[in-house]
Amino acid sequence: MTEIFNNQQNDMTNDKSITDLKNINLWIDNNFESLVNNLKALIKINSIPTLAVGNLPFGENIQEAFEFMLNMADKDGFKIKNIDNYGGHIELIGNGDNKKTMGILAHLDVVPAGENNWIHPPFDAIIEDGKLYGRGAIDDKGPTMAAYFAMKAIKESKIELSNNVHLILGLDEETSWKGMDYYLKKVNAPDFGFTPDSDFPVVQCEKGILVFDLVKKLGKSSDSGFELKRLEGGSAYNMVADYATATIFHKNKEIYDKIKIQAKTFSHNTGYNIYIKGSGNNLILTTKGISAHGAMPEKGLNAISILLAFLADINFNNEDINSFIEFYNRYIAFETDGKSANIDFADNESGNTAVNIGIIKLEKSTITLSINVRMPISVSDEDFYLKLKEVTEQYNFGIVKSKYQPPISFSSDDSFIQTLMEIYQKHTEDYDTKPLVIGGGTYARAMDNFVAFGALFPGEKEVAHQPNEYISLESLKKATYIYAEAIYRLCI
Repeated sequence: MTEIFNNQQNDMTNDKSITDLKNINLWIDNNFESLVNNLKALIKINSIPTLAVGNLPFGENIQEAFEFMLNMADKDGFKIKNIDNYGGHIELIGNGDNKKTMGILAHLDVVPAGENNWIHPPFDAIIEDGKLYGRGAIDDKGPTMAAYFAMKAIKESKIELSNNVHLILGLDEETSWKGMDYYLKKVNAPDFGFTPDSDFPVVQCEKGILVFDLVKKLGKSSDSGFELKRLEGGSAYNMVADYATATIFHKNKEIYDKIKIQAKTFSHNTGYNIYIKGSGNNLILTTKGISAHGAMPEKGLNAISILLAFLADINFNNEDINSFIEFYNRYIAFETDGKSANIDFADNESGNTAVNIGIIKLEKSTITLSINVRMPISVSDEDFYLKLKEVTEQYNFGIVKSKYQPPISFSSDDSFIQTLMEIYQKHTEDYDTKPLVIGGGTYARAMDNFVAFGALFPGEKEVAHQPNEYISLESLKKATYIYAEAIYRLCI
């Protein structure tokens, strides 16, 4: 990457640069209330992608957020581009003779809000104690709006850039990335850029990501024992499941009292509650966990694991169901590193494997586990699956591969990394934090010569994908300063 940025190392100590940056920051100060109000309006849009509707490939909800951003930019005098509702960009046009295009790759879609523990409704965009709460506040609507107002600050300050800047708006980053694949077939990719979709100071390495299903086919059931009529849990493969539920049936209703006693004993021994209620002739069992980002499953509590730990003491009338539950508790249980399944790879540069069980679903004669894995950069997907099959084949599981994102890694000596670090350090006076290695899969993987750059600052709580997601207003303004200077220094 170094050759791309050599011509961008401008002197930031000259009078013009100092004046330009002061004017940019002053504009941000004077217009920060507008930034916050626009962000609140954007958060209020429940932009969880849905099934396609007509010419809207990701549904009406995300389309509303997309059009909100494009209409705002159009009114502000930017050039906008909509690529068949799969994605688009907002453009700040440079005037250099050999201009390149810098991209800022953001996304407007959000993960489901989950069912538990929100202080404020997730799409009400409430400000309290200097924090703006709402789904998408930090991932990725807040950083997206910061990047937009950084571009607007440069535009309104009448600063002419040599390079173009595209704020690229993705619509399905949390799911399939099909939108960005389509966008790149229609639009030339930027020469370089960053995504405001992770942490400061800058991410120089991202682990490999696998998404796959473990599928267990069920044979015929007998007439004796409990029948498992329903089993489901979790909302997304890259979220720790915060709920799980099972519906069971037995011909002898008196035995339900035994289940209730077992639940009390289980809760006493483990500290995990099993919520039980009757429904007709059935018994419904529910567990609640703590949601967390799939890149850091150790920070959550998986409700699926709680439920299956309890179900281990129930004898079902289908041996394949019993076998599945045995497999889960033996090789997965509450682990998040894959140790029992012998898939706990690690290396010095990027650390340990992280395994998240995101979704469980019983449908007709099949049980499916949707799993998200973050692998060290030294491990290939082939290596991982070979190890996993040593365990799954013993239980006749099928592996349905869904997605693989190879790791990305840059040297800390790269001029782009160094420039972004200098900007971060200038605005934070933090000279101790080094470039990061993460398990999260950022949009930087979608394009060449991209890195993740903010917007979560060191020491701030990680609340992406969790209840009570928020962004600090102080941090939001600081991120806007940083993004504005990054655009200026890389594009002037």
